[in-house]
Parts: sequence; structure tokens; C-alpha cells
Amino acid sequence: MSASSECRRSVRLPADVDLHARPAGLLVRAASGYDACVTLRAGDKQADAKSILQVLSLGATGGSQIEVETSGSEASAALDAVAGLLETLA
Repeated sequence: MSASSECRRSVRLPADVDLHARPAGLLVRAASGYDACVTLRAGDKQADAKSILQVLSLGATGGSQIEVETSGSEASAALDAVAGLLETLA
């Protein structure tokens, strides 16, 4: 895969899960494990998924639609990991 690969997927947080400190920390750790830029969008807000403060600032609540965008050499793997984690947070 080329260094300029870009991927995008829309996911919905589980209805009973807000993106507060614990799930945000899990998300940041997952995103940080890849050589990829990972961006999250919720409503009109955007965050670098490797920054806990930015992820928390999204204010995403249960049932929120989140757009996950990745780019870089591990974009596809990062997208699968981050989107999958968001969909299954408990």
C-alpha cells in the first residue's frame, strides 16, 4: 500500500457509551499503534485520534455518528482497528 493511501468509514457509537476518559484512552492507544494519521469527526468537530484531549473535546455521546479518516502507510489497518473499537466499546 502506498504512503498516500487514504481510507474513510462512518461508524456509530453504541447507544450506552459516551466517549469519555476510559474509552477515549483505549481509542488513543489503538490509533497510536499505527503509522497513519487518524482523524475523527463528530458533528462539526474534528480531532486527531492520537490526542486524548482532542478526542475528549469531540463530546461524542452514545449513538453519535463518527467519521473515521486515515491516511499513511498503515491507513487500512488503522481504520479497521479504530472503527472496530468504536463500534464495540462497552
